[in-house]
Amino acid sequence: MRLADLEEVRGAQIRGDMIIDVRESYEYAQGHVHGAINIPLSILQNRIDDIPRGRDVYVICQSGSRSLTGATILNRAGIEAASVVGGTSGWKDAGFAIVA
Repeated sequence: MRLADLEEVRGAQIRGDMIIDVRESYEYAQGHVHGAINIPLSILQNRIDDIPRGRDVYVICQSGSRSLTGATILNRAGIEAASVVGGTSGWKDAGFAIVA
């Protein structure tokens, strides 16, 4: 399992790489990384076909726990995905912008 630190994900965000927020929709609505798409962990397996292959994918949650599970699901499906260490909480604490 590849882990991605916040600086790496900040660069990914700037490049327009795919960031998947696996929190529930109400959590996502309260604030998320700009450009992240919301696919809750509970339905991620059912949405595998919606995730393009051949591009960098970063999975984020609130603190980093659910993103590990999400990245594992994607990796098992043949999608190269990294779990974001620190999650949205760490992103916000680092001073990076959150949008609602």
